[in-house]
This record gives sequence, C-alpha cells and structure tokens, in this order.
Amino acid sequence: MRRAFVTPATIAAGSLATGPQPELPAPGGLLLRPWQDTDAGVFLAAYRDPAIQRWHTRQPATEDEVREWFAGYRRSWREETGVSWAVTRGGEVLGRMALNSVDLDDGVGGIAYWVLPAARGAGVAPRALAGLAAWAFAAGFHRLHLDHSTRNDASCRVATKAGFALEGTQRSAAVHADGRHDMHLHARLRTDPA
Repeated sequence: MRRAFVTPATIAAGSLATGPQPELPAPGGLLLRPWQDTDAGVFLAAYRDPAIQRWHTRQPATEDEVREWFAGYRRSWREETGVSWAVTRGGEVLGRMALNSVDLDDGVGGIAYWVLPAARGAGVAPRALAGLAAWAFAAGFHRLHLDHSTRNDASCRVATKAGFALEGTQRSAAVHADGRHDMHLHARLRTDPA
C-alpha cells in the first residue's frame, strides 16, 4: 500500500506581511532597509553604471519610474511575492538586495543584488547576502537560490563567500544586452552550515 506524501506549507500565507517590511542588520555594520522615495536619485544613478547595466537588462529611465518600482516593491511585500532592500551603512546607500519569485508553499525564493561602484571590493554584497539569508531562514524559508551570468566572476565570488553552493550551469538561460548567456545556479539551504 502506498502512502501519500504530503508536505505542509513551510511558511503560512500572511505571516510575512503581518507588519511592515523589516530592517535587517548584516555583518560589517550594514543595514538592509526598505527603499524610500528619497533614494530614487541614487537608485537611478546605479543603473547608469556600465557594470550594473551589463548584468541587469531591465533598467529605469527616470526618477519617477524608480518611485513606481519602489511602489511595486511595497506591493510585493504586502502580497508576499517579493521584497527589496537598500543596503546601507551609516545612512549611505551602497547597493540593493532582493528576494524575488517567493513561493511560500515550498519555502523558496530567488535572490538578486547589485552594489554601487564605490562600495565594490569591500565585502558589502556577501555580508548583505548573509544578512538576508539569516532573516529568510529564520522566517521559515528552506531554500534560497540565485543565478548570474557565467561571465560575471564578481557575482560568483559573492555567492560563494555567502555560502551559496554552485549547483550547475543553465545553458543559454538569460538574455543580456550582448545576447544570451549561460547562467550559474547557486543555492543555500536552511540546513547548510552558516
């Protein structure tokens, strides 16, 4: 006789958005906080950076469009489909961390990030990623994953430093400005060592 295998929801719907989006402390004095409309200028400037443009094909054109994105981030938090934070230190915005493609039933989500040029090479991204992962696992997520172009060595180092194991290569999986790229897939489980 076969038994049905039933896995209960990892995270109860409605449990994340019961309150405001949290601020997350991260190692190195970093704080991940919700985006504010006053951040529109720095956010837009980030997408003027050639490296960010290279790896992120969807880009805002105006500060008004950025504020629309921020409104979408707040809506995604309320709907429990995603969340985006400004990575800050001492009030200065250094980058972005996002948890997208949230599936509460399976307890999984995908991560995206970028760091402003002045903050690169200082460990900002791996520390912020570690802070996001700590919060997500404490909230009940089981698996977090991220992907990046196989040509993006910096993003690969960030993922590895934050404990996201390389699981494989997705062939021709994403379109970038210069065409299709193979993508590395990294993941971290709640049960992985910190």
